[in-house]
Amino acid sequence: HHRKVAVKVLRPELAAILGAERFLKEIEVTANLQHPNILPLYDSGEADTFLYYVMPYMEGESLRDKLKREKQLGVEETVEIAKSVAAALDYAHQHNVVHRDIKPENILSQSGQALVADFGIALAVSQAGGTRLTETGLSLGTPHYMSPEQATGDRELDARSDVYSLGATVYEMLVGDPPHIGSSAQAIIAKILSEKPSPISQMRDMVPGNVEAAILRALAKSPADRFPSAAKFAEALANPSFTLPVTGAPAAAGGTATRPSSKLSGGLAVAMVVVTVIAVWGWLRPAPSVHAVPRRYVLNLPPSHRLDVRYPAALSPDGTHLVYTAGEAGRSSQRQLYLQALDEFEARPIAGTDGGESPFFSPDGQWVGFWARGALRKVPLDGGPPMPIAETGRLYGVSWGPGDRIVFAEVVSGLRQVPAGGGVPEVLTDLGDDIVEIKHHSPEILPGGAAVLFASTAAGPGSHRIGVASLNTGEWKVLVEGGLAPRYSPTGHIVFVGSDGLLWAVGFDLSRLELTGEPSRVSDRTVLVTQGDQAFYAVANDGTLVFVAAGQAGQGHLVWVDRAAAVTPLPFPPQQYLHPRLSPDGRRVAVTIQEPQEGRQAIWVLDLDRATRTLLTVEGEINRWPVWTHEGTRIAFTSTRGGSLYDLFWKPVDGSGDAQRLVTSENVKIPISWAAPRQTLAYYEMFGYADIRVLPPDGEPSALETTPFDERSPMFSPDGRWLA
Repeated sequence: HHRKVAVKVLRPELAAILGAERFLKEIEVTANLQHPNILPLYDSGEADTFLYYVMPYMEGESLRDKLKREKQLGVEETVEIAKSVAAALDYAHQHNVVHRDIKPENILSQSGQALVADFGIALAVSQAGGTRLTETGLSLGTPHYMSPEQATGDRELDARSDVYSLGATVYEMLVGDPPHIGSSAQAIIAKILSEKPSPISQMRDMVPGNVEAAILRALAKSPADRFPSAAKFAEALANPSFTLPVTGAPAAAGGTATRPSSKLSGGLAVAMVVVTVIAVWGWLRPAPSVHAVPRRYVLNLPPSHRLDVRYPAALSPDGTHLVYTAGEAGRSSQRQLYLQALDEFEARPIAGTDGGESPFFSPDGQWVGFWARGALRKVPLDGGPPMPIAETGRLYGVSWGPGDRIVFAEVVSGLRQVPAGGGVPEVLTDLGDDIVEIKHHSPEILPGGAAVLFASTAAGPGSHRIGVASLNTGEWKVLVEGGLAPRYSPTGHIVFVGSDGLLWAVGFDLSRLELTGEPSRVSDRTVLVTQGDQAFYAVANDGTLVFVAAGQAGQGHLVWVDRAAAVTPLPFPPQQYLHPRLSPDGRRVAVTIQEPQEGRQAIWVLDLDRATRTLLTVEGEINRWPVWTHEGTRIAFTSTRGGSLYDLFWKPVDGSGDAQRLVTSENVKIPISWAAPRQTLAYYEMFGYADIRVLPPDGEPSALETTPFDERSPMFSPDGRWLA
């Protein structure tokens, strides 16, 4: 008809995921929205592999263009624009359509009339993409304007999500910036989930109180606390008498306040802490009672440094200081320990702890112990050189108790103990015979120094238990099935991480070493648990409890890195990825994915061309370390299925047939490399130290190197004649 139109084309990778037929069918449902403040959809279709839709060409400008030019808008103009957008949203919501991407770019102006563009597009994409869209990691929406529930990936969004996005847009019209800003999408989302926006009155004192109150309610973290509809939001903006309800105790600066569980008889004060990939986290000051309001603060890490969440922090016995491991991003050798006084803003590095990890305090709080370069060490906090305690492998938990006795855990072993003054470690506990135990870890010496709490990890279902052992005899018994990382609280409780990933507490009789009563939940936030089954939390003698919450912590994206160090993300969602291995043709990736709460590990095959993924392993709690055969038809891996202790298996990549066991033994086996010409698998076996083994086709494994030293990670050369 010779009229100007705007043609929008979906990103090719998104179009490939959606498929033309499903997308066009879904967009048809929302194409019939007719409202004065909604920009209509003229047409949609497919051309070659491209999916497109057609809208009117607007001669005016977008709200984003206006904000770039004017930075801030007048109150009256802001309210009028908001009322027009709210009217469009309310109409759409009555027709069961949620926009999902309200932002200044999608609000257009023509002849003074505000029009909302791209209505129904995000919904159509979401419905057409289904679970495949979730698996790609492609996000619908813009981080600055996402509601908390949208930012965390909830698929069932309602009108209140659009109310939040409109509130964020109105906030920006008055202030000049969105409610939360950051250097990356992850940083913005972390703030959306954990921080309140700065009061508008601090930046523009002429904004009426009802307008600010309406915006703050629209930006409430919980959908239940927002306006139930966009129309109600518009009414509040125009109502001079609108105010927020009076709340209880105020939240601390930069955080939200919640009431901890009152089921404990003592004074556990819980810090709700969010960790993201940029290491935003916090702590709680000691509180006088169980009803004290938790507070969240932000740790001020040095520039270019990141919190190393693999190693739990240590809280001083009096609850006033925190020691944690941090280092330069991407350079683990540059990490060291930092001491943070909880009443100060700046942390200070602890001299002599270069390369240190796994910190722990002495009972008097004057020393900090740690592991570095193959040895257990200690350093005085008032200054002085570090002193060696004992040579050990890497630690999976350590505790310094009364009588200067230190109990620690190494990989694949029971507990060890050594005097704090130094000496040769002695065996404290043996692995149990009733189930296939892999290790004892996370020790916590109890007051009085007669016993130690610890966690046990075994192969197969029901793999986590909490036990208590005598420090004199080493005899031990099970206290809790399905628990991890026990800590003793002076309130007379054992605190632990349950199978649901939440913190629980149960009464404990210290004299009889027995539980009293039933477990009670301490928090509603999932605790970060590392690959070594350690949990990132600590309890002080005054009842202060500090933890880092799971979520984005420990998660990351798969990326390509070229030789110029350019990083290109792959189209898969953030997960706890481990051991990625490229197929021989470079078109697929086999990778271990850990489930944050259950701790299960499964191997997935990711198709890089189609941006799809397929589950390879369904049996066993732990499946890890995938290795492709040279022709790319099978994957070898380690598994705990059938009660095995990390035996070697292989399975066809297409999922046909069951996994076949290749090697079984009493030791942990880690496959590394497959030699193409020789059809030989190289792996190493752990039994205190590690030795390299090779498995020929249809043969028995043989030792390649047997020395008193560790030999690990054998990698064949492309021609199979050399081994690095």
